[in-house]
Amino acid sequence: MPIRIDAHHHFWDPNRYSYPWMAGAAMDPVRRAFTPDDLRATLHAENIDGTVLIQTLSSLDETREFLRLAATTDFILGVVGWVDLTSPAVTDVLDELLDGPDGKWLVGIRHQVHDEPDPDWLGRDDVRRGLAAVQQRGLTYDLLIRAREIPAATDAVRRFPDLQFVLDHIAKPRIADGHDDLWTQRMPELAAQQNVSVKLSGMVTEADWNTWSTKDLRPFVDQIVQWYGVERLMFGSDWPVCLLASSYHGVLAALTDILENSADVGLAFGANAHRTYQLANRIPS
Repeated sequence: MPIRIDAHHHFWDPNRYSYPWMAGAAMDPVRRAFTPDDLRATLHAENIDGTVLIQTLSSLDETREFLRLAATTDFILGVVGWVDLTSPAVTDVLDELLDGPDGKWLVGIRHQVHDEPDPDWLGRDDVRRGLAAVQQRGLTYDLLIRAREIPAATDAVRRFPDLQFVLDHIAKPRIADGHDDLWTQRMPELAAQQNVSVKLSGMVTEADWNTWSTKDLRPFVDQIVQWYGVERLMFGSDWPVCLLASSYHGVLAALTDILENSADVGLAFGANAHRTYQLANRIPS
C-alpha cells in the first residue's frame, strides 16, 4: 500500500506555554494539552503511516522539545521547527539544532509571517539572510501567510530557487465568505514558481466552523489543483486545530471526496510529503 503521511499537525500544552493565537473563548475546546497519545489511535484508524510535526510558537525551547519527541515517537517522521531568521546568530542556531542528538528529525523551519505587522517581512534583508541559512542546510521553509503576504512570499521563492518552500493552509483564503478575490488574484504567480508546494490543510477553520461542508472547500481546492498540480499537493490535518470545526476523519474524508477524480491523487496523501520533506529512512519498519 502507498505510504500515507499527515504533513501538518501540532502538539501543545497550555499549562507550560502561552499561545498568543489561543486567546478568546472560541478556542476553549482545544485549550488543553495534546500529546502523541491523543493522536496515535486516530492515525491507526485512518491508516496514516507517519506525520510531520509543526511548530506552534516562536520558541527554540519548543523546537528542541519537538525534536526530542520525534526521537521517541514512532509516527513522527520530521519536525518543522522555529528559529529567529532575523538573528545574526541564525547559522549557529541551525547548526546547533542539526548537530544535536535529535537533529536528524529537523526537516524545516517556519514562522508565523501572517502575524507580522509588515506585509513585506519576508523581503527584509535580515530575514533573507536567515532564509539563505535554511537553504544552505538543505531544509525546507514553510510559508504561513495570507493573501496580504503573497507578493513578498512570491519574491522570496523566486530569490531562493534552491530552497524548497511549502505553503501552509493554501494561504488561508476567506472560505467562509465563499470567495477571496485578492487570494485568487495573487496565488497564480506564487504557484508558477516550481520550488513551492502547498498543503491542503487548515481549511475547515477558514470556513464556517458550524455549517461548513465539502462543497464550501471544493472551489478553493479545485483552484489549487489547477494552479499547482497534484504533484505539488500534500494532505495536512492541522490537528488539533481542526477539532474546532471537524474531526480528523471529517477533514480527511472531505479532501478524499474532493480529490477522488484527480489523477495520481495518492501522491497528495503521502508520496509528495515524503519527497518534499526528505523523509527517506525515517519510515518506521
